[in-house]
Amino acid sequence: MDLVLANVAVSVTELKRNFAGVLREAGDAPVAVLNHNRPEAYLLSAKQYERLMNYLEDLEDAELIRQRQNEPSISVNLDEL
Repeated sequence: MDLVLANVAVSVTELKRNFAGVLREAGDAPVAVLNHNRPEAYLLSAKQYERLMNYLEDLEDAELIRQRQNEPSISVNLDEL
């Protein structure tokens, strides 16, 4: 049995028949799109997708900071820039 990582799930057929209705009912919640009762894809609202991308960017930035924290640094005076 495949794990469905969403509280809302629809079949591919239902999504084709009623795309606007599925989006409206889901709101900002992710929708699992099932093909033969198995997750085939996840549908996210644009708002949720943007939040996810921002979160991933923050995680990447935090990792970069961790990697660079022990590198030598240079003191800079903002008035001299």
